[in-house]
Amino acid sequence: MARNDQLRRIITGCKNGDPECFSRLIDIYSSRCYGYFYRLTGNKDISDELLSRLFAKLVEKVDSYKGPCFESWLFKVASNVFNDYLRAKKRQQQIIEAVQQEGLTETVKPPRYDNEVFDKLQSQLAKLDADTQEVIMLRFYSQLSFKDIAELRGEPIGTTLSKAHRGLKKLKDLMSS
Repeated sequence: MARNDQLRRIITGCKNGDPECFSRLIDIYSSRCYGYFYRLTGNKDISDELLSRLFAKLVEKVDSYKGPCFESWLFKVASNVFNDYLRAKKRQQQIIEAVQQEGLTETVKPPRYDNEVFDKLQSQLAKLDADTQEVIMLRFYSQLSFKDIAELRGEPIGTTLSKAHRGLKKLKDLMSS
C-alpha cells in the first residue's frame, strides 16, 4: 500500500508541475514503456523517440488522469502515442506513393518505412513553396479531399488540383536528384 501512496504523491506533484516528481515518474516507468515500444517497433531509435513523445505527452496530459489505475492510464497514453506514430508513417507512405504515381517508381522503395527515404522526403518537402507545401500537407497529412482543401483555402478546386499536381511533380524531381 505504501507504493500506491507514494505513487499518488508523485502524481499529485506532477499535476502541480513539480519537475522532481516528473523525473521520479520517468525513473519508475521508462524501462517498461521503452520495452512496450520496442516490442511494437523492433527498433531502438524509434522506441527512444516514442518514449520521449510519451513523456512529453505525459507532462501535457497528467491533469486528465483521474484514477484509479495510473498504469492503465499511462499505457493507454502510450498506445495513443504509438498509434499517432503509425498514422504519421501511413501519411508519409501516401506521399511517397503519390510521388511514385507521378513516375518515380525506380528510386523510392516504400514498403520498409526506410527512415532515409522519409528524411529525404521531409527535406525535399521543405524546398517547396509554402503554398504548395500546404496543399500537399492538407491532402496527405490531414487526409482532406481536394474539394475540402479548395473550400478551406477559398480557391477553385481546379486551382487546388493544379497546385497539388505541380507540387507532386516538383517533389518527384527533387526526390530523383
